[in-house]
Amino acid sequence: MRLITLALAVLLLLIQYPLWLGKGGWLRVADLEQQVEAAHQKNDSLKSRNAKLDSEVRDLKDGTGAVEERARFELSMIKQNEIYVQILRKGQDMPGDGATPAPPPPPEKGKENKAY
Repeated sequence: MRLITLALAVLLLLIQYPLWLGKGGWLRVADLEQQVEAAHQKNDSLKSRNAKLDSEVRDLKDGTGAVEERARFELSMIKQNEIYVQILRKGQDMPGDGATPAPPPPPEKGKENKAY
């Protein structure tokens, strides 16, 4: 009787091996499901990025608003007769460092420039 019980236990373990560790086993399936979920998340983020880029391309093709916005924010361009005000935080460098310095103001009439 003991021999039959032992044989059945060994057969049970042999049957369980492919179920847990085999090619189509539960552990492998769980790992593949996790990889599929990660791929879905990455695809979703890429789809949202592509939609954003597509929207920007359509704006650039159809209207001048997007071009004007890019010129203002990336190139610091302003319209004629428009005043540009920029507020810098402490420790923030001024944009355009290394650019050509602004010309000195014109001298006032009636006053001479003297070096003291």
